[in-house]
Amino acid sequence: MVGSLPPEIGNLKAATLIDLSMNQFSSTIPREIGGLQNLENLSLRHNKLQGAIPDSMSNMVGLEFLDLSHNNISRIIRKSLEKLQNLKYFNVSSNKLKGKRAPPQTDALYAITRERISYYELIQATDALSESNLIGTGSFGSVYKGVLKSGTAIAVKVFNLQLDAAFNSFDMECEVLCSLHHRNPVKVITSCSNLEFKALVLEYMPNESLEKYLYSHNYFLDIKQRLSIMIDVACALEYLHHGCTSVVIHCDLKPSNVLLDEDMVAHLSNFGTSKHIGDDESDLYTKTLATLGYIAP
Repeated sequence: MVGSLPPEIGNLKAATLIDLSMNQFSSTIPREIGGLQNLENLSLRHNKLQGAIPDSMSNMVGLEFLDLSHNNISRIIRKSLEKLQNLKYFNVSSNKLKGKRAPPQTDALYAITRERISYYELIQATDALSESNLIGTGSFGSVYKGVLKSGTAIAVKVFNLQLDAAFNSFDMECEVLCSLHHRNPVKVITSCSNLEFKALVLEYMPNESLEKYLYSHNYFLDIKQRLSIMIDVACALEYLHHGCTSVVIHCDLKPSNVLLDEDMVAHLSNFGTSKHIGDDESDLYTKTLATLGYIAP
């Protein structure tokens, strides 16, 4: 669809979801859209919309999901959008927006991202990689829970360097994770690498993986939690496929690679078998080590 969004869109008072993405809408977002106070989900991504985000959008108090990415929207991100107290997903990437500099963060996790963590600190934090701290194993290594001297909990993914493929897996994860800026892929804090030891230091996920909740009789997910996790994973994939500078294909999407934080927000992990697709590659055929039953065709 082409042309301008009509001001009459503000008359859809009963609508809870409007998805007009992947079209050719141009001009500005009409201010009348602010009248949709019952709207929960609005996606206008991948259009040619211009101008500013209308101030009236701060009246859309029911919004939980707002995606305006991949347009030509300009000026500033309005402070009035702070009124959207129910907003859980907000994406305005790939526009021409300006904003205020973020205030300095003082939380412990941010503080340790600014400094290196030595091999000896990781050994101490994980009690010499003891089995009691083992929280997961994979094709190329093991993951241990650790606690730094500051009291911050971390996850340490240690690669098994007896496997040749582990070197490529470590390099790929470093390359991919350091370029991601989104809430749903797992966050890398730093890496630790020498000739005999390679590890990634990741944000610790206290609720472990989705696999535990799906296949253990001791854990349960209600329908709302399941839907929320599905949306989180879908948002992560949408970002990897459309929001990154170069397309990232995960290649091994399975429950054990979906980690859950303290609020049961899902984070996609394990990018060791992922693939980068550049602008000049429309198709990519490679030999990939991943999990049968889950690997993409």
